[in-house]
Amino acid sequence: MKVEVEIISREDIRPSSPTPSHLRVFRLSLLDRLIPFPYAPIILFYTSPKSNTNYLSEVPKRLELLKKSLSETLTKFYPLGGKIKEDLSIECNDEGANFVLARVKCPLDEFLVQPEVTVLHKFIPVDLVDLASEGSNSGTHVTNIQVNIFECGGIAIGMCISHKILDGAGLSTFIKGWTERAKDCNQLTQPNFTGPSLFPINSSWLKDLSMWMWGSLFKQGKWVTRRFLFRNSAIATLKAQTPGTENSTRVEMVSSMLWKSLMGVSKARFGTQRPSFISHLVNLRRKMDEALCPEHALGNLLWLTAAETVDDNEMGLEELVGKLRTAISRVDKEFVEELKGDKGRSIMQESLGAICEMGSKSEVDYFGFSSWCNFGFYEADFGWGKPTWVSCVGSIGSVSMFMNLIILVDTRLGDGIEAWVTLKEEDMTYLKANPELLTCATLDPSPLAMSSVA
Repeated sequence: MKVEVEIISREDIRPSSPTPSHLRVFRLSLLDRLIPFPYAPIILFYTSPKSNTNYLSEVPKRLELLKKSLSETLTKFYPLGGKIKEDLSIECNDEGANFVLARVKCPLDEFLVQPEVTVLHKFIPVDLVDLASEGSNSGTHVTNIQVNIFECGGIAIGMCISHKILDGAGLSTFIKGWTERAKDCNQLTQPNFTGPSLFPINSSWLKDLSMWMWGSLFKQGKWVTRRFLFRNSAIATLKAQTPGTENSTRVEMVSSMLWKSLMGVSKARFGTQRPSFISHLVNLRRKMDEALCPEHALGNLLWLTAAETVDDNEMGLEELVGKLRTAISRVDKEFVEELKGDKGRSIMQESLGAICEMGSKSEVDYFGFSSWCNFGFYEADFGWGKPTWVSCVGSIGSVSMFMNLIILVDTRLGDGIEAWVTLKEEDMTYLKANPELLTCATLDPSPLAMSSVA
């Protein structure tokens, strides 16, 4: 269906209280330089209850609530009310969040029957195509919010907050803090800014190494994004059919099943089993003591781990799960201590250098995984209910430089994982027809169907 989005207004939502002078410059951490992507867009869709005929009339009140609570939230999350200053810091100048209001000329329920991922970028306040061509977001707002009002009164809130200050867990903390203020909760989530003290910047070497590594993983081509839904029941069946995977997590099982399927795509295309490796982002907060790094610490407290297959033998799911579990398990409390200590630089250089070396080989297949699971995005209730659907943004046809990327997201009911898979068009043609994959995953399910009990 055709989706028209009209921008109604743009304004800056400033913090409700000024940032103290001694906090006006926020220094980024060393690990904030690991991720080169300027934003990780997220969209929260809120459908209008059919029983509420006055839903559209309530929109103005809800807009004011969003603005007021955002202003109050930015006071505590003060770097998010500033602007990017080069690569090392954020200028906490209280210029506020870029807040865009848009009108969507269709009912939200109709859009969610079978959403076209190539139009999702219309619901976010940043032009990702222009940003990709510019290669820098210095001087731009840290926080960008677009509130999209559908004809029925349904709302989609698109967020682009700088990846220099928030990873997925940090974004979850911000959304939690914002919704708590909107509902006037008695106890409010307090952000923690411990990242720069744990991993201080001492030079630009990690940025240079990171750009070199990621640059080796981006490829030219025509890219397409499709969604694959893995219900928990299907994941449990996979475990039952695969000895040795009893203790694996849902994320490990889904990642490994997709890895196996993607290796099958490669073999179908090239006629032989090529070497393959995957990377997975690991949340370091869960690997450190709570006193050292609280759950609500902001920043990019992530590390990139990798698993590989180097021979031409076709591997079973059990072996791939084992390889991934081993790679993720290496990022433990002891590893984080070494990462923070004197060995940190050499560990980072060795680890990222190995990924770069693998990714630069034309005969090796690479796939990157990032998990948004267990971040509680579906708990984001501003006072009118939880989101019906939480989405990423699919590949945009005019962007030719991309990478094989898989983002894993919980379902609304917590009964499965929705995998957003971005591949070259010819690879996706094979993947979406893979019979083994389609026995445990549903291709492009309706978010409305996903939100109801299977």
